[in-house]
Amino acid sequence: MSVPVLVLAVSAACCLGFGFVLQQNAAQRAPLGDFLSPRLLLDLMKVPRWLGGMALVVAGMALGAAALGHGELSLVEPLLATNLLFALTLSRHQTGRPLGRQGWAGLALLAGGVTAFVVAGQPTGGRAFTDPLRHWLIIGGTVGLAMLLTGCAKRSRLTVGPALLALAAGLLYGVQDALTRVSGQRFTDGGFAGLLSGWQPYAVLALGVTGLVLVQSAFETAPLRMSLPALTAAQPLAGIACGVGFLGDRLRTGTGALAWEACGLAAIVVGIVLLGLHPAMPPGVAKSAHMGDVRMG
Repeated sequence: MSVPVLVLAVSAACCLGFGFVLQQNAAQRAPLGDFLSPRLLLDLMKVPRWLGGMALVVAGMALGAAALGHGELSLVEPLLATNLLFALTLSRHQTGRPLGRQGWAGLALLAGGVTAFVVAGQPTGGRAFTDPLRHWLIIGGTVGLAMLLTGCAKRSRLTVGPALLALAAGLLYGVQDALTRVSGQRFTDGGFAGLLSGWQPYAVLALGVTGLVLVQSAFETAPLRMSLPALTAAQPLAGIACGVGFLGDRLRTGTGALAWEACGLAAIVVGIVLLGLHPAMPPGVAKSAHMGDVRMG
């Protein structure tokens, strides 16, 4: 692992974690009438705290894209999952709650899982697959699953809906990361002309906007602990699937290596859940009928 990739990916995770907390602080006060509507973004743009969180998220995505330009997707995605550590840090500052056993256990599992997966898998770049059917099967299957989850979330938006929306958004963000890497390669090979002549950059934009609406709708309807764990767990899993599936990323495939990789991914998911359910994560508030109540200075 190169130091620049590590620094870029962890810096991206820091920006994303802080940004998600600030966004949820504002979105949780939005009227339920904005649920799953682009109008939600227009309303939230009037809220300074949400704009600050959005600026951090955009910075995190830019840093993540830079990391993807220098490292394999299967390496960068687990590092981006540590955004939950930074989200919990800011949440602890807001709530004043200590980490306790649950927090320390989640931290150890997440950090240990990332380390185990990277060390055991030793992700390396390879030649991307050119078969379009392979691309569309993986991308279509992931996006289709996200659409199915969104449809289920509409029918249960105040129960399991937020978790399903965050899970769907995480899947879309994982695909977005893969296409961001492809877009970067197209730009390197052919400049802006080569970049804009392909469909990938437009898909990156569409996935980003759609994922943003899903995430903000999840933040709007439930506490952060109900949405952020699903978002943080789904994104690296989808990204790794895309990286190995059609971008040519290679992982060690020996029996021992595969076992450690599986254990590492399982530890990452369990650690994310423990941290996401930590009492320090911001609680929800009573819904307000007017967006004016969102203004938090």
